[in-house]
Parts: sequence; structure tokens; C-alpha cells
Amino acid sequence: MSSRRIHRIAVYCGSTPGSDPRYLAAARALGTDLARRGIAITYGGASVGCMGAMADGALAAGGSVTGVLTQGLAAREIAHPGLTRLEIVGTMHERKARMAALSDAALALPGGYGTFDELFEALTWSQLAIDRKPVGVLDAGEFWAPALRLLDCAVEAGFLHSRNRALLASANSVQALLDEFEQMAAAFAIEDMPPSPVRP
Repeated sequence: MSSRRIHRIAVYCGSTPGSDPRYLAAARALGTDLARRGIAITYGGASVGCMGAMADGALAAGGSVTGVLTQGLAAREIAHPGLTRLEIVGTMHERKARMAALSDAALALPGGYGTFDELFEALTWSQLAIDRKPVGVLDAGEFWAPALRLLDCAVEAGFLHSRNRALLASANSVQALLDEFEQMAAAFAIEDMPPSPVRP
């Protein structure tokens, strides 16, 4: 097994429940599933919406959950009072960087602008080799299907290389997504290995 095995995942998702009950259910189920697998979670620190449901599911299953929240959002998003750890930072840039630093992979559930921003920044960092780690979406209710089609269109239009399109994993189940993450982590570890010495 690669030394880059997945131990902690950053989860990006909405601070509202969404219009489909499947979104909230998927968030809670994800938290529960990751906790039962012994995978720690880093997320945005809120107690509401899909964010809160995901954290509640993980905590109820005995999982470790770290929240990272900005001071300005602490009141608006209602900081979760029962987390394993809550970190308050100054800016959104610090929040995203801290979540990345604490995680071996990043996973997005349904959400809005904030979730999109976090997901695509993680992908951009991976593309530029700033922070190479698995990134994926758990496609609850096929929420991400239009975004995945957009990325395919970007490849066809010549704005996105197919190898970088492959940096985003997608699956409908946690197990399938984690399997993809393990394969990606192993591939990144091989890429990071120093070249073999040249022998005469």
C-alpha cells in the first residue's frame, strides 16, 4: 500500500439542506461511512445544512471531525458545538489552505458557490502540482452531472487536457470513490518518487 493512503478527507458541501431530501441524507450517510472506516474528516465547521448533517453523522458514529471556519462566518454559518476540534481563521484563503493542509484528499457533495470554489481550487492546485492529492465528487442525486459534462466540453474545446480532466474522480457510492482515491494516491506517490540513479 502506498504511503499516501487516505487517512483524512476534506469534505466540501452546502450550508443549506438543498431542495431534495437525498442531499441531506447523502451528507449524513457520508459522515457515518467515513467514521466507520476510521477516516477523519475536515470540513467548514458549520452545524447547519449538509455540512451539519455530515458532521453529525460522523460524530454519532464515533468519528474525528475538525471544522475550519472564518471569524466572519462563525455566527452566520453557526459553528458546530460538538466537533472534535474547531479552528477559527481570519480569511477564506486561510480556511481553504488549512483544510487542504489537514487532509489527504478532497471530496465534494452538493453545494453552491463556496463548494464550487473549494472543489475547483483543489483541482487547480493538483493540476499545477501545488498540492497533489485525490479530488472527487460524490454524485448524490446526479447533482454533479452537469458539471462533469462541462468539464468534458472543456476538453473537447481545447481548454482542458484530458490528463487534467482525469484529476476529478466521481462516483455514486463512497466505496467506489474511495477506491478511486486509493488508485490516484498511489499514482501521485509514484510521480513524486525521485528518478532512479543512472548506472553506467
